[in-house]
Amino acid sequence: MAELNADPLRPRPVDDALNPTRRYGESTEANYAGATSFLRRPYARLAEGFDVAVWGVPLDTSVSNRPGTRFGPRAIREASTVNVGDPAYPFGFDIFADMAVADTGDCSLDYGRVELMPAAIEAQAAERIATGAHLVTLGGDHFLTYPVLKALVARLGRPVALVQFDAHQDTWDDDGSRIDHGTMITRAVRDGLIIPERSIQIGIRTHAPQDYGIAIVDGLLAGEMGPMAVASRILGHVEDTPVYVSFDIDCLDPAFAPGTGTPVPGGVSSAWAISCLRRLGALDLKGFDIVEVSPPYDHAGITALAGCSMAQIYLGLLAERKRAGLSIGL
Repeated sequence: MAELNADPLRPRPVDDALNPTRRYGESTEANYAGATSFLRRPYARLAEGFDVAVWGVPLDTSVSNRPGTRFGPRAIREASTVNVGDPAYPFGFDIFADMAVADTGDCSLDYGRVELMPAAIEAQAAERIATGAHLVTLGGDHFLTYPVLKALVARLGRPVALVQFDAHQDTWDDDGSRIDHGTMITRAVRDGLIIPERSIQIGIRTHAPQDYGIAIVDGLLAGEMGPMAVASRILGHVEDTPVYVSFDIDCLDPAFAPGTGTPVPGGVSSAWAISCLRRLGALDLKGFDIVEVSPPYDHAGITALAGCSMAQIYLGLLAERKRAGLSIGL
């Protein structure tokens, strides 16, 4: 942990997010004060010179149940102030010691031009990815995964495997014109963005008419297998294929994440999810999103805190890979 400021009139640093010269090291500012960037990382409009770009996509459209996910990025950032000041659990080291992470703000969307939102998300994701930074997305309606995948695949020049933690398959039929949180996997498969035979969905608790060959570990099986066994299955299924990880917060049981658009009983616990995600560092990670956090339905903020924790775990995996001399950039 960084030392506290020796100035008695300024005993602790504050507003680390506004300090452009500070790129590395855990923050020591008070949890309850200061600019609430994600995990107190410095703000940067783009991510030139950073290893990772975090951004928010306040998308909230065409949901089938409860709206409110446009407030997800803001809530996740606020919750993240709890998770700073100590070596990141469960890694035991400062994940920002030599990994530069920027909070690059939010995607700009015109709420009155819904038809333009996919292109706006794709273009603004591409701007960040063009710097070579690894993109971590805070959401937001799950549809955002589709345009982010389009930007990522364009950068990589090849499709990726998808590891999706979710209660829903999101494979409803779509003729290519819907902007819908339940159709983005259908569109990703049809557009050749993901490799179905290397992709896997974890925690599913609904039935859709299509699976497109994507492997499924449903909610009951995930609980019965346990997180270590599920992580092993993910690693064996994806192998060395470049992979994008999408974590819909409704993968968790509503007892652990009530603030989501479509809560479904029978999900895994926060501890289960942390345990499983923690063991995926051997994957060739290329991007991550945490979606469907809808704070209006959770005034205690535990859903946003769970979402923040999943994103922090993912950053910890990237930090481990960089410490091992593996590339995390794009």
